Amino acid sequence: MHEPFSVRVTVRGYETDTQGHVNQSVYLNYAEHARWSLLHAAGITQTALQARGVGPVALETTIRYRRELLAGDEVDITCAFLWGEGKTFRIEQTIRKADGTVSADITAVGGLLDLKERRLVAGPREHFKELASDPGLFGL
Repeated sequence: MHEPFSVRVTVRGYETDTQGHVNQSVYLNYAEHARWSLLHAAGITQTALQARGVGPVALETTIRYRRELLAGDEVDITCAFLWGEGKTFRIEQTIRKADGTVSADITAVGGLLDLKERRLVAGPREHFKELASDPGLFGL
């Protein structure tokens, strides 16, 4: 198994709530940022997806909060795609402080939406493999 893709983010003060830690919705933004960073690193652009008539969609997201994040914390957000045989795939992500402390685990179920038919396409793995200049980043 390959190492998951990772991107570093510094927690900004405006992302915190009245308790002084990162607001729960920001974790979703961090996860989405890592996903799009992975697509970009693999050579997949929104323009290429649209030209193919597909777009990634989130179908389910679960966040397990483990340790709080504070303004100024540096975190690494991992992103690993797990492929099945159907129309969906899983994405496993971890938000980890620079000192190694896990702040959150995020698991998502996604798919590729046919932008015209508004239905999930079969075989999303093959679409990603064909679009990516570096499919290895997706474990392909």
